[in-house]
Formats: sequence, structure tokens, C-alpha cells
Amino acid sequence: MEASGSAVITQFLLHSPFVLHLGMRLEKIEPDRAQLAMPFRDELATIGDVVHGGALSALVDTAAMAASWSAHEVSGGELRGTTVGLSVDFVAAARGGEVVADARVLRRGRSLCFCDVDVTDANGALVAKGIVTYKLG
Repeated sequence: MEASGSAVITQFLLHSPFVLHLGMRLEKIEPDRAQLAMPFRDELATIGDVVHGGALSALVDTAAMAASWSAHEVSGGELRGTTVGLSVDFVAAARGGEVVADARVLRRGRSLCFCDVDVTDANGALVAKGIVTYKLG
């Protein structure tokens, strides 16, 4: 039985220990696009109120994964996939507030999805830019 990738990834995000640990939540999902938010917590800071680059990178990766699965049919409800490429440029410091990642699939091949991810702060300013290649299994 096939399930929509959107439904399966939505459930995955609600139960993933790592996603829950970082406080990420799915804001929106549609074919080839996903938006995730991550609230600021002191545990995510590198120093002071600056969000750690590793936390931002995890948000970029997770948003791209969700966008990749959003328009893919899943056999047996099982997710099999992996990030094969991740590049994140930090444009500005994300300080003391929620950040939002907007991921878009730029090109979808047979098994590879090429994604573009913008991370913005609470004021809508760009803080990070990611390029992710995700392999669907």
C-alpha cells in the first residue's frame, strides 16, 4: 500500500527524537516545498543569544528532507533516504528568536532531489542559505 510522502514525513517529524530535541515543528508542507520553524532556547546558543551553526544546519537538512519527501509516494509507509550533500552559508547571526527554514525542491530526479533552503529570523531577515542533495530510497 502506498502512502503520500507528505503524510509520512509529517508523522516522522512529530516523533523524531532529534527533531523534538531541537524543538523543530512543521509549519507548512506542499509538493516540493516544506517550511519548518525552530524556536530559540538557551541550549541552542553558541554564545550569548547567537543560535549555533550546527542547530541551523540541522534545520536546513531537516527542511530539505521534508521537501524531498513531500511529493514522493512511499511504499509500505517506510522512509528510506539520506542526505548526500549539504552546504550551508551563514549570512548573519540569528539572535535570540525563532528561525524559519523554507525548503524548495529545485530539481527532482529518479532518486535525487536538489533543494534550496533559506533560513530567516523572526524579522524575516536571511540568516543562512543552504543547498542540499537528498537521496530517496
